[in-house]
Amino acid sequence: MGYMHLLSLFFTQIILLLVLLLVAETTAKVPAIIVFGDSSVDAGNNNVISTVLKSNFQPYGRDFEGGHPTGRFCNGRIPPDFISEAFGLKPSIPAYLDPSYSISDFATGVCFASAGTGYDNATSNVLNVIPLWKELEYYKDYQNKLRAYVGNRKANEIFSEALYLMSLGTNDFLENYYTFPTRRSQFTVRQYEDFLVGLARNFITELYHLGGRKISLTGVPPMGCLPLERTTNIMGQHDCLQDYNNVAVEFNGKLERLVSQLKRELPGLRMLFTSTTYDIFYQIIRSPAAYGKLYSSFTKEF
Repeated sequence: MGYMHLLSLFFTQIILLLVLLLVAETTAKVPAIIVFGDSSVDAGNNNVISTVLKSNFQPYGRDFEGGHPTGRFCNGRIPPDFISEAFGLKPSIPAYLDPSYSISDFATGVCFASAGTGYDNATSNVLNVIPLWKELEYYKDYQNKLRAYVGNRKANEIFSEALYLMSLGTNDFLENYYTFPTRRSQFTVRQYEDFLVGLARNFITELYHLGGRKISLTGVPPMGCLPLERTTNIMGQHDCLQDYNNVAVEFNGKLERLVSQLKRELPGLRMLFTSTTYDIFYQIIRSPAAYGKLYSSFTKEF
């Protein structure tokens, strides 16, 4: 078992925790799953845009039905797919830009996510991917198409009862803030965290005004333990970069407080924040034996 299996374990545990928490928070039937975010939840939108950041080649998709790459940055299904199935919907959620699907396919679930994006527009510019504001524009287009397909009353019911999943933020730090000097010249890292939280607030508030009431926001993982960061940490003997991990913990705390604030400010909003992404990933890295027989080099060379 190697890196792809590690990711599979990581995703599976997050999925199970998310589903348990979401079921506890959401007693009504969920008619659709609507997804925003980055590569952690991209179902293939990057396949059809002009970017080098794609996963439409092997070994991606080897465990997906048919064994073919779909544009998901995973060997099989990704968290929204499992969550959709857990709510009795389709076993995989299609990408909105995939021309092989239509509004009839999107009626019970749709993905607007784009690998490489972030809260900050400057992050999406790095690899020419879909910015978060554009994901929301696609959602508005989807709303118009769904109203034409099922009628205004049914569509509005779907919008208000649907489960909205948001997963992003890592790229803002790793592909943008720590890689290029522009944002570092404008913000300290804590100021940048606050800047991103403000962007998250604006996005969620607009989504609320568009009808969204059940929203799950996922925090960032231990960024300093991701493969590239450990590989390039030569002076630290390829261990995790604790400074990056500290930023992740701090940023997650700010997002969690944001969720609490929004639930007080926006009537009828049922919103869940989960930071389990961080905890589970970190446990797998530090105690791989507890999650199966992984290569021993995972704890030293990532």
